[in-house]
Amino acid sequence: MKSQSLTQAKSHVSIGLLNPKSPENVGSVMRAVGCYQANAVFYTGKRYDRAVKYQTDTKNVELKVPLTAVECLIESVPENTKIVCVELVEGATSLPEYQHPDRAFYILGPEDGSLSQAIVDKADDVVYIPTVGCMNLAATVNVLLYDRLAKSTLSNAGDALIRQSRDCNNNVSVKSA
Repeated sequence: MKSQSLTQAKSHVSIGLLNPKSPENVGSVMRAVGCYQANAVFYTGKRYDRAVKYQTDTKNVELKVPLTAVECLIESVPENTKIVCVELVEGATSLPEYQHPDRAFYILGPEDGSLSQAIVDKADDVVYIPTVGCMNLAATVNVLLYDRLAKSTLSNAGDALIRQSRDCNNNVSVKSA
């Protein structure tokens, strides 16, 4: 039996980053999309391009998940995919209450700014993570993608996934009762 991927065949997940502030954050986002098996990452702006040599360990995710510079995130949304903005804005849905669509293009703003009203107005849904203060961009992507996984049918993948995913130096197991 083949091991099941974290993303289902009908599912498609893209992340859109609006002018990300630092290459470390983009590297950490790439690590997250690799762990949660998102399909693609798009970004706008020039800040990342100027500092593309980042040190964050992405486990070579960029070889499996495309990281693409675009002029406009909205124009990059695949067909039949819902736009979901992730932003601390009044009227947004709390992430714990949110039901993720099968096909989602999540758009996140920079750490030192917000999404524009024009982008939020194009969204099918707007969600926020109920925290006191705002989180780091990469942390937000991790929480968002974890929430998506936790609410999916794949949340109990089991020992096979653990064996496949853990570091080669990790041989620890839970002691039998």
